[in-house]
Amino acid sequence: MEEKVMIPMLRRRNTLPSFVDEFFGDDLFNRFFNENENVTVPSVNIKEGKEDFSIEVAAPGFDKKDFKVDLNNNVLEISSEKELKEESNDEKVMRREFRYSSFKRTFTLPDTADTDKIKASYKDGILSINIPKKDEAKVKPVKQIAIS
Repeated sequence: MEEKVMIPMLRRRNTLPSFVDEFFGDDLFNRFFNENENVTVPSVNIKEGKEDFSIEVAAPGFDKKDFKVDLNNNVLEISSEKELKEESNDEKVMRREFRYSSFKRTFTLPDTADTDKIKASYKDGILSINIPKKDEAKVKPVKQIAIS
């Protein structure tokens, strides 16, 4: 299967001159340029069996409702957006921070995929997608032909 991965562009710290670090300090630099440091793309396993293809997406800490799986013109798109909330509360100061974790991965499916029978499930931090092959694409067992 051909894979197209969409990754948000991140500005890398080493692309700017080092004098910026010395002038503004690390904390200021981190606040402005590393705000997307929690953006990650989950690892994926892709397998082809005799009768199907399978995609496993490692996404611990998510719920099945956090995922969206779409099929558009033989392109399978797996995406997720999750809001994370952190609160700290003491006698004088209340702080609340909102963070969002999201990703999108796309895969171009082969013509041999039976796109009408795709199934997805989420268990133990793994999103599993099963893509059956069309009957004509399945590996047939060896058949011995009698010689007359």
